[in-house]
Amino acid sequence: MSLSALGSNTSEVEVTNISSHGVWLLAHDHELFMPYADFPWFKEQPVRAILNVEEVAPGHFYWPDLDVDLTEEIIQHPERYPNVAGNT
Repeated sequence: MSLSALGSNTSEVEVTNISSHGVWLLAHDHELFMPYADFPWFKEQPVRAILNVEEVAPGHFYWPDLDVDLTEEIIQHPERYPNVAGNT
C-alpha cells in the first residue's frame, strides 16, 4: 500500500495574491501576473470566485465561477491575443 506524504500539495495551481493592480497565480512553482488592464474579468469579482481556479490540463486554467478559461501562454503574452485578453 502506498500513501502520499503528509502535507504534500495536491493542487498544482493557486491564486497567491489579489491586489488593486491584478491577480497573481502560482502554477508549478512559477508565478504568473494577470493585470486587470489585460484581464478585466477578474476586476471587482468576489475573492472566493477568483480563488476557485482549476488546472484542467497542463498550463490550462479555468475559473468556473467566472467562466474564464486561460492558458499560460495567454497570461504570459496577452498582447498576442487582443480579442481574448483585451478590454471588453
